[in-house]
Amino acid sequence: MLKSYFKIAWRNIVRHKGYAAINISGLTVGIAACLLIFVVIQYELSFETYRPNFKNIYHVVTQQKRESGFSFTPGLPIPSTDALRLDFPQTKIAAINLSYGSQITVPENGQASGVGDKKFTENIGVLFMEPQFFDIFPTNWLAGSASSLAQPNMVVIDKSSANKYFGDWKKAMGRSLKMDNLLNLKVAGIVEDAKSNSDLPFKVMVSFVTVKLHPKDYNFNANWGSTSSNHQVFMALPASESIDRINNQLKTFNYRHSGNKGPSKQFQFLQPLADMHFDTRFGVTTGDHMMTKTTLRTLSFIAIMIIIMASINFINLSTAQSVGRSKEVGIRKVMGSTRGQLIGQVIGETAIIVMFAVILSIVVAEVLLPQLKNIASVPDNIGLFNAGSVLFLVSVTVLVILLSGLYPALVVSGFKPVLALKNKITAASIGGIPLRRGLVVLQFGISQLLIIATVIAVKQMNYVNEADLGFNKEAILVIPGYTDSISLAKIASFKQRLLQNPDVKLVTFTADVPSSENNWGTNFYFDHSTKDNGITTYLKMADADYFKTFGLRFVAGKGYDQSDTGRQVVVNETFLHKLGIQNPADALGKTVKLEKSWLPISGVVSDFKTNTLREAVKPIVIFANKKTESEVAIKIQTKNLSATVAKLQKQWEDTYPEYAYNGFFVDDSIAQFYKQENQMALIYKIFAGIGIFISCLGLYGLISFMVVQRTKEVGVRKVLGASVTNIVFMFSKEFMILIAVSFVIAVPVAWYMMTGYLQTFVYRIHITVDIFVLTIAASILLAWLTVGYKAVKASLANPVKSLRSE
Repeated sequence: MLKSYFKIAWRNIVRHKGYAAINISGLTVGIAACLLIFVVIQYELSFETYRPNFKNIYHVVTQQKRESGFSFTPGLPIPSTDALRLDFPQTKIAAINLSYGSQITVPENGQASGVGDKKFTENIGVLFMEPQFFDIFPTNWLAGSASSLAQPNMVVIDKSSANKYFGDWKKAMGRSLKMDNLLNLKVAGIVEDAKSNSDLPFKVMVSFVTVKLHPKDYNFNANWGSTSSNHQVFMALPASESIDRINNQLKTFNYRHSGNKGPSKQFQFLQPLADMHFDTRFGVTTGDHMMTKTTLRTLSFIAIMIIIMASINFINLSTAQSVGRSKEVGIRKVMGSTRGQLIGQVIGETAIIVMFAVILSIVVAEVLLPQLKNIASVPDNIGLFNAGSVLFLVSVTVLVILLSGLYPALVVSGFKPVLALKNKITAASIGGIPLRRGLVVLQFGISQLLIIATVIAVKQMNYVNEADLGFNKEAILVIPGYTDSISLAKIASFKQRLLQNPDVKLVTFTADVPSSENNWGTNFYFDHSTKDNGITTYLKMADADYFKTFGLRFVAGKGYDQSDTGRQVVVNETFLHKLGIQNPADALGKTVKLEKSWLPISGVVSDFKTNTLREAVKPIVIFANKKTESEVAIKIQTKNLSATVAKLQKQWEDTYPEYAYNGFFVDDSIAQFYKQENQMALIYKIFAGIGIFISCLGLYGLISFMVVQRTKEVGVRKVLGASVTNIVFMFSKEFMILIAVSFVIAVPVAWYMMTGYLQTFVYRIHITVDIFVLTIAASILLAWLTVGYKAVKASLANPVKSLRSE
């Protein structure tokens, strides 16, 4: 019997090819989109959860309370590692010290000469590590052991780095590496690569004792008063230990060891390992990106809405077709078919269409999978199939079959045989018109929600990308360097050579560009006061040409004099506002103490965006400190840009042959701040398009149903003199009402959702009326185009045929 059901179902599908094609196309697009979303969500949720003991591993982090509010850092004071071991002997403790943008040199013939050496810049994955780290995070060792990290100048590298540096990881053991042209390291171990879904993608692991031998070179300040985000600690708890008990002890841990009694108080707490990837309070700590739970919930919501829309299409189209099958159903009932058998036939028919759509959706998803990296931070080699995705696909298939097939099956199986045989089945006898209209309202409500979200997201990102940052970011090439004594000795001569280039306008050496993700914060004293004011100020170190090169605008005073060390400082307006000073001129001559010396304020610059537009402008102090000015920023002519950059690269390599060139443009680095937001805006665009496509199919399904039900009425109206326009309007007016209702429903939901999205930005657009006007106009236009085709076709039909057929 089951075979018979599927055979008859297949014949019905072949007989109604157009109906089947519309259903299959809608379901294919919807399921493929949902499958790709599931792949992204599954990947992001899998970070660190593959580790056998991940639920008992924690990241020890710091919350700092000052009079001006709370701040969070993933780092701890360096002495805290030994203190934690003393206070919590039942746990496993391991410390790391990160080094960003380090250069790894593979010496030619074993000795670094600068000529012929292979140079690699590793932006992440380089760190100093205690051997205890591998007690917490077991790793597959290809060669060597963790004990080698107990000795100075030893390094463990992962397999892919070993292959990159030496051609074959099997040849790496015992070889030499040079880090930052400072540390001579011996390869003492090879480990398997970290998985892509790890926030600990460590590549070059130098023994921790090595950094203790070079504290100044790596800002390794071993006192309780300094907290660096580079120094991080991990703790593994016994299964019987309570995290609440540990956290209660950590509340007084810092106080007991450092005697921290001032207006700035900090305490440590445990962050679950699996939360590292999602906790925005700390930003990206050791990995290459993070994801918010809100974003994942948004993606899940979109996927659910798309599946619902695709199922609604099936319901509407199936119902529209069911009237034409009334005689078939009547005959089957007269011949003895039960309602259950008829329901089984319709469900079987639905199952064939859905399964065919699932197969096509897999093909579509497989084709689009390589493009997934453009809208999400997923690896190039991410796979479509695993146990989770197969289970998801099976669940979606069953769900869609039930959602799409159950209602049409109940409608068809409920036909009365007498009415069916006499061809008296009408919309009134079927019932459910309010439901079908409600489904169209839901469809258009979802599509309008996606349109509104897309417009707002795109407008916000346009605002972000075009915002006045308070400084000039155009055509400024930045080349990161190093601050060893040899490099510092070349600064003056290199700067002069650069300025001799006619394509170079200005040059400055700096520790940081005006807007970055760096935060070097400290407390300070103002105007010879000995009281800590509870305000954290953030530092920018640069030479005197910094202000001209980046076009910073002075509102009072001027820049400081050229000097290798800080003799004067420049502050921004926010710095003064935090101190309650309204007139910038009043601050000139006042002094600021950051470490040892009181330095006078020579100028006040207008506020510029110090970080991303998600954050408020921070109080800034700018001063000269040659020892930290590792980057050269070069303002260049835009004409023949690529040729100019090539020349500057050659000058850099000639001056610093021992270093790799890693130049970048400031505007490109700022664009990277918003990579995830731009990806989300693109996702909104894509799914708004999918939503519009599916909702138009749904609208076509309902107009098809109406045309079938009102064939005789159209014929009568034409005989009585109704024009094509009258008939088109008759069919269209109902949908205008449905769209208006869906709009009324979608607007408050969209406003609520996108207000939350905009709240993640300190600098944001306002949600204005024109966004909603654009949405309703687009919806009406799409509805007219969809309905108009079917309505015009019905109005042009010969009334004699429609009346005779009745």
